Amino acid sequence: MTWIFDSHIHLSDPEFEKDIPLIIKSMEKLHIKACCVSMDNSNSIQTLNLANKSELILPFIGIHPEKFKDSLEDMTGLIEQNKDKISGIGEIGLDKTYVESNEDYSTQKQVFETLLSLAEKHKKPVSIHSRKTLDDIFEIISSYSLSGVLLHWFDGNKKQLQQAMDMKFFVSYGPVMLYAIDKQILLSKTDQDKILVETDGPVRFSKCFGFKPAQVTFIPSVVFCGCKVLRKSYDEFSTILEKNSMNYLGI
Repeated sequence: MTWIFDSHIHLSDPEFEKDIPLIIKSMEKLHIKACCVSMDNSNSIQTLNLANKSELILPFIGIHPEKFKDSLEDMTGLIEQNKDKISGIGEIGLDKTYVESNEDYSTQKQVFETLLSLAEKHKKPVSIHSRKTLDDIFEIISSYSLSGVLLHWFDGNKKQLQQAMDMKFFVSYGPVMLYAIDKQILLSKTDQDKILVETDGPVRFSKCFGFKPAQVTFIPSVVFCGCKVLRKSYDEFSTILEKNSMNYLGI
């Protein structure tokens, strides 16, 4: 049976803590694996502990751009200590929403670049937050040789999508695609071997799923929407996504 990968979800978020046993059982029944991304040092440790509970949880650790003031030294040590346990590095990236000055943005870039260097060193895929910073991210990443790059919750335009395809990046689409025509159009223009799906739980979506925190079990609905856009059967698209996910993860 085909495995569906939720390429970006925060399963170590407190929102999910009390339901983890049920979530893992649901993942087993639905044949879902999840790339569990992290926000900072503390949350990364929680992610590592959570991954010990199930092989279906693939741990990504890192510093989210919102948390750019978190200890980079500690994160570097955490990655080095767990390089054989982690599936990737993330969530990392850039976002000017969280900075108040050019100096802050420079610090955010430094954190991002250091984590990219560690991903390159240990041949780990990265899960990247790129809200309204895609052009800067394209410029920075061109200096690195990375095993797998995911632009999670792709937020760019058609020109930026083409640049991502030219750079052999993966892009992921989530629940927004269920109601946003612009995201459906972007999906239709994405190279089929670079498409991934995600939920970004526990984010809430105003126009689907009743504004409930996104769950890993929502991922089949995202896949089904993609089937309709690409005019493929569920099984056909699931097979494509499984292959893409494994290529991204290097497994």
